[in-house]
Amino acid sequence: MDEQHRYLPIALVVVGIAFLLIYPLMNIWPSGWSWQPGQHEYEQMIVGIYGTLGVFLLRASRKPEAHLSLIWFTVWSSFVHALIMAVQAVIDPAEHGHLVGDIPALILVAIVLGFLASREVVSVHE
Repeated sequence: MDEQHRYLPIALVVVGIAFLLIYPLMNIWPSGWSWQPGQHEYEQMIVGIYGTLGVFLLRASRKPEAHLSLIWFTVWSSFVHALIMAVQAVIDPAEHGHLVGDIPALILVAIVLGFLASREVVSVHE
């Protein structure tokens, strides 16, 4: 693997592990990672979805070119999720902590994986 393409697997591992750490983040920094008032059912759903996605991103890190649709789903779903949360956090002053917590984290995931995956798409089609 050349220099240009070695970063996508690393980014997938980092994002996969981060997604597996959503539950601890919700407990350590609730104002930036958990919506109020706390709803146990909502938290279980988010942890389940992101935990599952995290495991699949870790698996995709072994051969990213074979998992580009999963990577692009992660890019676009992270961006859309962040956009919706940003609007809600701006409207609700009690949720402003998300503007420096999970919202920028999701935007960073979308930007990094989108940039690195676009390079991977180019190399697959060359």
